[in-house]
Amino acid sequence: MLSPARAVYVAVSWMTVAPVPQPRMPMDRSVGAAVMTAIPVVGILLGAGAAGLAAAMSTTDLPDAMIGALVVVALALATRGMHLDGLADTADGLGCYGPPERVAEVMRSGPAGPFAVATVTAVMIVQLIGFGSLIGQHRWYELALAIALGRIVAVIGCRRRLSAAHPTGFGALVAGTQHVSVIVWTVVASAAGFLCGLSPESLDVGAAVQGVVVTAVVVVAGWWFTAHCARRMGGINGDVLGAGIELGVTVAVVGLLV
Repeated sequence: MLSPARAVYVAVSWMTVAPVPQPRMPMDRSVGAAVMTAIPVVGILLGAGAAGLAAAMSTTDLPDAMIGALVVVALALATRGMHLDGLADTADGLGCYGPPERVAEVMRSGPAGPFAVATVTAVMIVQLIGFGSLIGQHRWYELALAIALGRIVAVIGCRRRLSAAHPTGFGALVAGTQHVSVIVWTVVASAAGFLCGLSPESLDVGAAVQGVVVTAVVVVAGWWFTAHCARRMGGINGDVLGAGIELGVTVAVVGLLV
């Protein structure tokens, strides 16, 4: 059983390009479970880094939309583009007709199809405009929160009711491993959303309620999306979890700007 600190370390080594040595341990389901429990911490680190980068670039003459685009690119580079790749494969899989075997074949086919291109393009455009809007208003906390909230969808996707689509691969390592963590991270995320309305001088009740509602929407959307993917694909795989993360970030940034 990994300690929480060790779980975060392994999660960072798996999910980012951070220059940390790869852990020397057998990669079994107990490790996979610990890593998925720690995924939101990786989201917090990425969100904080993205907010810091955006704040630094905002001191230049770069337009807000350009900074938003650069933040999207930086996040893609920091995560090896794996979530965008998962989004592309999942979009192509959901866009085809047929049984789970056919969906799996399309997802493994390699070249991105029209559904993949359209979905990834739409998500990146929404994110860069959304990030740019938050940056223009100097809402650094909300920017970091949106990025962190997306990672909760990966935890939700690994809940006990959903099995792995294939007996091998990342999905088999992590599917069905999360239970209490789903509840814990939902509560933590709701509290983080409430802090959107908190300032040193006062509490903006409307902003606080909005933050909590956005968190609830991300959780519900993530629950529905992963359940839908599991029905179409016969279970969960790593691509679905990556797609869920990107969609979670997108839903969160839109919700925070409504």
